[in-house]
Amino acid sequence: MKNSVKLFLLVITLTCFAFISPEKSEPKLINVVIDAGHRGEDFSATQDEITEKEIVEQLISKIKTFNKNKNIVIHYTRSTDKFIPFKDRTDFINTIKPDLVLSLHVNASPNSNKSGMEFYVSKESNFYEKSNLIAENFQTSFLNSNYKVAEIKNADFYILKESEVPAVIMELGYLTNEADKKSLANNNEQNQIAKKIIECISELK
Repeated sequence: MKNSVKLFLLVITLTCFAFISPEKSEPKLINVVIDAGHRGEDFSATQDEITEKEIVEQLISKIKTFNKNKNIVIHYTRSTDKFIPFKDRTDFINTIKPDLVLSLHVNASPNSNKSGMEFYVSKESNFYEKSNLIAENFQTSFLNSNYKVAEIKNADFYILKESEVPAVIMELGYLTNEADKKSLANNNEQNQIAKKIIECISELK
C-alpha cells in the first residue's frame, strides 16, 4: 500500500513538472558600429556627379529606417557631415566594444570593367579569424542574393588594424562601372542592400 502511494505521488510530481514551461532565454543583444566612409569635404569616389559620400549616407539612412530588430543596437562613428579622424573613430569603437565594426565604402577604378562588392579584413588584427568569418557570412549572403562579390581581401587599413573587435570593410561596388553605378544610385537597390546588411548583422554570434 505504501509503495502504491509513493508511486502515485511520483507520477503526480512528474506530471506537474511536464507542464511547466522552461524559461525562455533572452535573445542576444547585438551591438554594431557602422562607419561611414567619407564626410565633409572628402567626397572620395565620384562619377557623373554621383559621390561615394552620398551613396554611403543614403544607405546608412536606410539601415536606420529598416532596423526594426530591438536586439540589434547600431552605433555610428559620426552623426554629422564632418570628417572624423581615424584615431577618434577607433577610440569610439574601442570604448563601446561592439560585436562588429562595419565600414561602408564605394569603390572606383581606372578599369571600368571592374565591378561588384568587395570585403576587406586585416591579418594584423587580433580579431582576424572572427572578422574573416563574418566577412565570409556577408559574402555568402550577398552571393545567394545574386550580387557579384569578389574574394575576401586582406588590407592593413587603420580601422581594421586598430579596432579591438572584429572589423570588416565593405566596398559596395564601383562607381566607375556603369552597371554598378546605376545599381548604387537606385533607391530600390539601396533598400535591398540595407535590408541584407541588417539580416547579416542579425546572424552574428
